Amino acid sequence: MALLTLETVHAALFADDPADKAERSIALYAACERGERLPASTPADAARLARDADRHPGHPAAPALVAPASLKRRGVGSEAGRIALLHSLAHIEFNAINLALDAVWRYPGQSHDYVEDWLRVARDEAEHFTLLAERLVTLGSRYGAHPAHDGLWDMARRTEHDILVRMALVPRILEARGLDVAPPMIERLQQAGDHASAAILQRIYTDEITHVAVGNRWFRHVCEQRGLDGAAVFRDLLAGGHSVWLRGPYNREARLLAGFTEAELDLIREMEDEYRRDNAPV
Repeated sequence: MALLTLETVHAALFADDPADKAERSIALYAACERGERLPASTPADAARLARDADRHPGHPAAPALVAPASLKRRGVGSEAGRIALLHSLAHIEFNAINLALDAVWRYPGQSHDYVEDWLRVARDEAEHFTLLAERLVTLGSRYGAHPAHDGLWDMARRTEHDILVRMALVPRILEARGLDVAPPMIERLQQAGDHASAAILQRIYTDEITHVAVGNRWFRHVCEQRGLDGAAVFRDLLAGGHSVWLRGPYNREARLLAGFTEAELDLIREMEDEYRRDNAPV
């Protein structure tokens, strides 16, 4: 029996237990590596998509989800601060598993290369989550012990109506932010003597360059399919409220490695400046 079907992708996406979701995601990509291909969507798949399109992906009862502004900021100089940081990163990686699975489940009919790319991302995010969850246990904590926010999935909800918008704004804006903030985090953890946590973040940072590259590749592919100017589309999508997500400084080297062009990096800075001007206190 084939493991790789839209039904099994659905089962992973809506699995509530984080360890189960991670295991299912790793198994899905293993099936892809064995040569399995996602079969064409069936009427049962379409019915599932229609039924669950607005449903939040599976998640455990904890952590409690709160407004981002209510979360305390802590330095990594203390163990409590490092635990809080690792917990927030574990939650990001948990949501990133859902985002990668959703990219396959929500947009059926894509090419095998597209499916393989996003299932590989789901596998990587599952491994990242597992590393962070295990590190939390080593430090005497666990995933779910602290509150978290759902900002990453909020953007997924805003972009679910169109694969072009999803590819433009989630991997290329929100996930690319990790390329900017990871190196300073790694350095601070090393300075604090937490080399084990720093090594996990280094692994995540290296993988995330390839994940953002996947978003760049498929954004450009969809633009080409639709005969659209990618730069113009990107600017239009960043206009207004979406520019709130842009915050420098930007890791130019990593972003170029992930497939951004110099012109796109200039546009991102331009849109951030425009947003700040338009929203400056009077």
